[in-house]
Amino acid sequence: MLELLTSEKELIGKWIIRENNIGGDAVLERIEWLVKNRLEKIGTDESGWDTLFQDPSDGRFWERIYPDSYMQGGGPPALICLSVDEARRKYSDLFKSTVD
Repeated sequence: MLELLTSEKELIGKWIIRENNIGGDAVLERIEWLVKNRLEKIGTDESGWDTLFQDPSDGRFWERIYPDSYMQGGGPPALICLSVDEARRKYSDLFKSTVD
């Protein structure tokens, strides 16, 4: 399943080791698919690391973060569903110009 369910609130990717190679688990691959094919990018925060997306099917906001930022390349990503108020608070500059 690739599409987001209305019951989902977070997806947390993990790196796994397969035959001496590091790759993403199924959740990480799903996050990458959603970001490329489903979610609409609104913009990034001031650091440039956290990115706000919107799901066109239901209007929910999703934030891609890197919770294990101490790892190489920021570690595996996570997608966290944000309320409108949370999104407006963190990404206030984006809401002034692009999101209503």
